[in-house]
Amino acid sequence: QVNLVESGGGSVQAGGSLRLSCVASESTWDYSTYCMGWFRQRPGKEHEGVAGIDTFGRTTYADLVEGRFTISKDTPKSTLFLQMDSLKPEDTAMYFCAALWCDSWSRLDWVGRRSGGQGTQVTVSS
Repeated sequence: QVNLVESGGGSVQAGGSLRLSCVASESTWDYSTYCMGWFRQRPGKEHEGVAGIDTFGRTTYADLVEGRFTISKDTPKSTLFLQMDSLKPEDTAMYFCAALWCDSWSRLDWVGRRSGGQGTQVTVSS
């Protein structure tokens, strides 16, 4: 199991932007062969899917973030990104990246993930 390391979280005012990054602990990790997703856990709630991307670059988003968040990957740099714009206080959460099974990647299933990270905190103030 490969460990994933998230970074880029922080505190921002409503309307602001942040870009999260996710890097694999192994240098041989190849994002072109993995389906990936971003998840978040808001205070007192379960993990929820935010965005996903498959090996062809197709993407899916949760309704709550559609149009505001963008998932992408830089395969040569082995890095997954989540660009978050127009942030709202309700986006405050711990954000995690995860490797997903490609036969079900668009379901954004946290429980069924292949591998994940420890998360990075995002706090949005009003």
